[in-house]
Formats: sequence, structure tokens, C-alpha cells
Amino acid sequence: MSAFEFVFTLFGLLLGFSLVEVLGGLARVVERRIRPGSALRIGWLTPLLGLFVLLDLISFWGSAWAAREVLTVSSATLIGSLFFAGAYYLAAHLVFPGDLDGIDDLDAHFDRIKLPVMVPLFVLLLLQLAYWAWVPQLARLYSVPGVGWQIGFFVALFAAAILVRGRLWNALLLAALSLRYLIVAFL
Repeated sequence: MSAFEFVFTLFGLLLGFSLVEVLGGLARVVERRIRPGSALRIGWLTPLLGLFVLLDLISFWGSAWAAREVLTVSSATLIGSLFFAGAYYLAAHLVFPGDLDGIDDLDAHFDRIKLPVMVPLFVLLLLQLAYWAWVPQLARLYSVPGVGWQIGFFVALFAAAILVRGRLWNALLLAALSLRYLIVAFL
């Protein structure tokens, strides 16, 4: 078993649970919405946040694969993996409400959970970028033409999504962040 396989058994399990949290939350919301007499308004913001979290999780999972050759088995690696995967799990858990009783508008739910979801993910992004810049084998990947600009644009877009007020701007920035993931994935 390689060091990456050893570390990733814990890490991958927690990231998988994070995916299940978002998808399970979406399933609960859809199930509640299609009940006869349901007054639940889904809106755009919470589903867009859920999509962004899913895409961010998948992107991070891919980044972990790209770093597989430099990962070593150590207490620091295991604790760092737990920190990253745990933060993703917490963010994923918050995206959709666990208990839909008394909730009639998911946009209002988004207003409450936007910062507790987005800020930890932004911190994880900055930590990941710092780690990649610090490790020479990974830093070389930054030297590909256009990568620095893409990263800078993404960080700025992400920061704007955290800071912006107003539901239209939130929806536009979450859609742009998600679209950026999709474009990068398919190019």
C-alpha cells in the first residue's frame, strides 16, 4: 500500500460522506417540495451553493490525486487530511437544512449559512495553494502558462462571492464559480 493509499482511505471516506451530505440534503428538499400541499420555496441560492460545494469537493479530490507522489505518511499529513476533510464535511452538512420543519424558503436558509459554508472553503483553498507553492514538485504545475491568471481570477471570484450582498449577486457569483469549475474540467 502506498503512502497516498494509506492516507486517502481516511481522507476519501470523509470526502465521500461530504458528497452524500449535499446530495442527501438535496434529496430531502426535493422530497419535501413534491409533497402535496408543500409551501417550501427552493429558490436558486441554496441549490447553487450545493452545486458549488460539490464541484469544489471534486476539484479538491482531484488535487489530492495530483499531489499523491509527494504525500508522506506522518502525523502532520493525517491531521492535515482530517482538518481538510472535516471542514469539507461541516460545510457540506450545512448547505441544506437537516430539519425542514418550520423552513418555508431556502433562500432565507442561504442567508444564514452562506458565511459558515463559504469562509472555511476559502481558507482551505488558500491553504492548498500555499502548500502547492511550498512543495517544489507541485509548484512546477503553477509554471504552466495561464495557470497563475486562472488561480488569481478564481480566488478573486471566490472572495467576491463571500463579500457580496444581495441575492442576485450571490446567485450570479455562485453560478460563475460553478461554471468556472465546469469549464476547467472539460477543457
